[in-house]
Amino acid sequence: MSVFRRVRDITAANLNERLEQSQDPVRLIDQFLATTRDDIVEAEKLVQQSTAHMRQLKQQADQAEMMKNKREEQALLALKAGEDNLAKLALQEKIIYEEKLEQYSELLNTTRNSMVDLENQLNELKMEYQTVYNKRQYYAARMETLRLQQRMNQRMEGYGSGQDVPKMFNRLEDRISDWEFEAQSLRDLRRMGQQYVDQASETVSGILEKELARLKQKLNNSGKE
Repeated sequence: MSVFRRVRDITAANLNERLEQSQDPVRLIDQFLATTRDDIVEAEKLVQQSTAHMRQLKQQADQAEMMKNKREEQALLALKAGEDNLAKLALQEKIIYEEKLEQYSELLNTTRNSMVDLENQLNELKMEYQTVYNKRQYYAARMETLRLQQRMNQRMEGYGSGQDVPKMFNRLEDRISDWEFEAQSLRDLRRMGQQYVDQASETVSGILEKELARLKQKLNNSGKE
């Protein structure tokens, strides 16, 4: 496993841990997605570079194989012509090209195997990105739902619940009853006061009548003398 892959595994593992402790999972996921996008771009560049390198290796291997076959044919022609020395020279170059072909073929196979691993890692990164992105959409929807619920709760705090409406009218009924009782009490007090005035007036009138009668009697008695 490459260092690149180990780094990605550690990051993914840390994401799972940090999501459980994060107060803002969407922001944390966005950071992870940004890092993953950078890694995908880097991996795609490596794939392109590896593809170009494999093409060069293939050209070198093909050229070595072509020259090897060509020198072997030249050696056969030299032998037919009785030119053993020329045949040996051609075979020597053939051996050199065989060695070159083997070397470049080995490099080509190694690069091809690495290319397969890199393409697999790139596909894994893309799948990982898509999976986390889908999770991001889900958590974003949950956070928006939570935000709206909090706003609704804040808006409803000043209004109370429907169960408080009867209590509110009960309190109003009590206050109105108190006002009515106070008004009735004041009316009763006024009536009582008026009754006292009337009684006092009657008492005074009776006293005056008695005094008037007494004076009249006194005058009558004086006249007779």
